[in-house]
Amino acid sequence: MSLLSGSNPSQAALLLRLTLGIAAIAHGLMKVFIFTVPGTVAFFGSLGYPPIVAYLTIAAEIGGGLLLILGIATRLVALGQIPVLIGAALVHAGNGWVFSAPNGGWEFPVFWIAALGVQVLLGDGAAALGPKLYGRATGGSRSPVRA
Repeated sequence: MSLLSGSNPSQAALLLRLTLGIAAIAHGLMKVFIFTVPGTVAFFGSLGYPPIVAYLTIAAEIGGGLLLILGIATRLVALGQIPVLIGAALVHAGNGWVFSAPNGGWEFPVFWIAALGVQVLLGDGAAALGPKLYGRATGGSRSPVRA
């Protein structure tokens, strides 16, 4: 099968899983090293959120991103990332649609939510550690359903 014919859902799930994981880690590390943890807590506080939400967001982004890259509990982790992105979309909702708008719009977080939803549907994909750790496939390894 050539790259341009047929489908390869296991490889697609892997590519998506790695991309989502790297992006999540990058956003979490930005909150730690660029904005700093106290700065992130202060920003979340300015939005009316208690400090714990900032810490949970950082943990979800860094820890969840790492789990996605490794392919451990992929569906659960991707599902767990969605509330973080819903929060981001709501924070940016008043800035307009495009993310290049001043203070960022809601376009990118909503796209990210859709991508996470696709990951939930696809499952682990290729090269995931989860199935090796748990002794079973957790998604992405089955043949695609033909319409």
